[in-house]
Amino acid sequence: MEPIPVLCFPFAGAGASAFRRCQEYPTDVLRICPVQLPGREERFDEPPHGDVQQAVADLLGEVMELIDGSPRVALFGHSLGAVLAYETAHQLTRLDGMTVGQLFVSGSPGPWTRRERRATGLTDDAFVARVREFAGYAHPALEHPELRDMLLPTLRADVAMHEDYLAPPGGPLAAPITSIRGNSDELVSAEQSAEWAAATSVRWQSIEVDGNHMYLVDSPAELVRLMARVLSEVPQCTA
Repeated sequence: MEPIPVLCFPFAGAGASAFRRCQEYPTDVLRICPVQLPGREERFDEPPHGDVQQAVADLLGEVMELIDGSPRVALFGHSLGAVLAYETAHQLTRLDGMTVGQLFVSGSPGPWTRRERRATGLTDDAFVARVREFAGYAHPALEHPELRDMLLPTLRADVAMHEDYLAPPGGPLAAPITSIRGNSDELVSAEQSAEWAAATSVRWQSIEVDGNHMYLVDSPAELVRLMARVLSEVPQCTA
């Protein structure tokens, strides 16, 4: 059987390279397929998205290229990436001949929960400090004034897109969902991670791993093994 493509959506401000280390751990079960959003890396000159629904619609062509004709696909998203993956999964389940075998949502409350404290609208210094507080992590480039000026527009757009998002009315996803959370995550509680149980009509499970909100930066091999194990256990026809 061919490896299952896993579409990987990054956290705010990050690009497809956030999953480069995951690609260093090949497996017969899955194929890591990072999704590149505009406003970063090779798409730096393109304006970033400001709305989740618009982003998903614009990314669909790239997504289909990454799937490359596979009849079965999985998706992974962390933080902002979780809601992008969730909305993309809804789009894919509507396509004839396409089965969404699994959605992995990581470091994220359910799609109907908004963060109480926001970073949007703050001054640059306060914004960077708030994002660091939220994530427990900040890209080293944000410490350099010139690089920070280049990166902030995309990071601000991503954060606003995430903070403004609420799942639109509609039925639950016709695919299984696995919620992943770092066991020392101070941004997303276990209860908030469990809110994803209501977002699927198939089945839901919760998995905690060692680490904080940005566990995937430190433990890419563990993340790949986790996804491979879950996908190995999923029946071939789930939608």
